[in-house]
Amino acid sequence: MELIGTIFDWFRSHLAATERIVFASILLAFVYTALMLVAIARMEPHYFVTRKPPQESFRGRHPVARFAVKGMKSVVGLVLVIMGLAMLVLPGQGMLTILIGVSLLDFPGKRRLELRFVRQPQVLKAINWIRAKAKQPALIIPKP
Repeated sequence: MELIGTIFDWFRSHLAATERIVFASILLAFVYTALMLVAIARMEPHYFVTRKPPQESFRGRHPVARFAVKGMKSVVGLVLVIMGLAMLVLPGQGMLTILIGVSLLDFPGKRRLELRFVRQPQVLKAINWIRAKAKQPALIIPKP
């Protein structure tokens, strides 16, 4: 309890910093939500059914460009996974955030983990609701 009181005292004595922190948090929440909605809407409906990367993927590009994009995707993916884990106990769409973060990472067993998340009824319902609002077909999920 004493720690919470200390934190509140700090916020009261640093009002300008508190205002900036609150503004930045709200702005980031809007930006994050917009990015999440775009990512879900742009996902191919057969993403979980096909194993082959799309023709326009970075696999045929210059190795340095591939490495740079892969590195950026990994950093963003890791940040989203951490944010999603925090959102499991804080307000937000934790499972969807973790799913998007995991989809950006590259590791063995990734497809199985993604399918495990997507097969949860609440997650699939939320994803398909977002896709329907964006006038995109529902995701095609293979049977277990």
